[in-house]
Amino acid sequence: MNFDQALAYLLRLGHETLTIKFGLENTKGLLEALNRPDLAYPKVQIAGTNGKGSTAVMLDAMCRAAGINTGLYTSPHLVKITERVRIGGREVSDEEFARLTTQISETARRLQTAGVLDELPTFFEHMTAIALCAFRDHKVGLGILETGLGGRLDSTTAAGAEIVAVTSIGLDHQEYLGETIEEIAAEKAAVIRPGVAAVIAPQSPSALAVILRRCTECSVQPILVGEQIQVSDSERSDRRCVTFKSGLDTYENVCLNLPGRHQLINASVAIATVEVLNSRGFDISHDAIIKGLETAEHPGRLEWQNGTPSFLFDGAHNSDGAVALRSYLNEFVDKPISLVFGAMRDKDLSSMASALFPVATHIYLTEIDNPRSASREMLAEVARQEIAAGHATICVNSIAALRAASEHASPDGLICVTGSLYLIGEVQAMLKHQEHEALLENG
Repeated sequence: MNFDQALAYLLRLGHETLTIKFGLENTKGLLEALNRPDLAYPKVQIAGTNGKGSTAVMLDAMCRAAGINTGLYTSPHLVKITERVRIGGREVSDEEFARLTTQISETARRLQTAGVLDELPTFFEHMTAIALCAFRDHKVGLGILETGLGGRLDSTTAAGAEIVAVTSIGLDHQEYLGETIEEIAAEKAAVIRPGVAAVIAPQSPSALAVILRRCTECSVQPILVGEQIQVSDSERSDRRCVTFKSGLDTYENVCLNLPGRHQLINASVAIATVEVLNSRGFDISHDAIIKGLETAEHPGRLEWQNGTPSFLFDGAHNSDGAVALRSYLNEFVDKPISLVFGAMRDKDLSSMASALFPVATHIYLTEIDNPRSASREMLAEVARQEIAAGHATICVNSIAALRAASEHASPDGLICVTGSLYLIGEVQAMLKHQEHEALLENG
């Protein structure tokens, strides 16, 4: 298969948000047939509701600053599927992605034909195997795995990471993980197993109780961020400069490259994880830790694009994310905001709207090209409940929403695109296409 054929094959497996199949059997069987690529390098697995991706990219940046050849597996992608698998900070090439997809698809079909697997692995199971094999092929010194959904039965858990980190847990994906914080925490805390080192972000009391109980059952002594690392602001700015103090070191006047107050916790989790790596034989220096925090990038999360008007992209895909974005906008944005909003229908749309809609001068509501997308009718009903008539425009798709927002926004204003990473991916792909067309016209 070439790249386009490989992508088409994966997409035929079904959309990852609708073909979720909890269980580790398929992934374990696939990895066994591939000669266990996950055993070729040590691994860190990051689970949680919010902050997983940010923590992963900060950890990756710190390790790369120390000269470690890292493998980073994240999801979802924004524009191109190869964004999910990075080696040493670079996406795998189209050619390599096609080669690995071919290898793993042929292995999966052979296992299904032989009766080892009852059905073909899902899109996400294929992607996990692709990432783990790419890491082995590139002889990475550390694999960093962002959990897709939950933890107990997520395919990344089949890799058996030696170190796990659990970021902030909140209500999300209740149809899969449970209706209460306690049920969701139990699913995510299941990544903690006997023998692992576990780094735990600050949690609500109910979530923390579940996590600590899991640690006790597994005879794991947790590293509780907040008790282990203290943070103090040294400057109020978008690029927040702070001091982190752990029991092992003090990292002074670190200017985080990822904006937002919520990144202080994610950075603390990443620092604690690096200190565990150092206790297990890695050599990630004080300077490398600071450099990584000051250079880490995470597209689609409080990502600015300057212009007239400017754009701000943030994948605030649940209530907690919406509150964090609202806090950021209140603190750092003093220009009129046009909000382009689309979300998945299984989210708490009312609470997301309550947090975000009041900050906007006008809101452009759109469906997303995703089978889980909230419909225009659902978004219109939420808008009627949360804002006065005339302050929202219902758009047929993200192209129309982008066009309308761009035409009516003040040149010195801000267009904030949020509600789902899938929406951000659509809009960014359109903007890149427009830039390409403009270059051709002016060339």
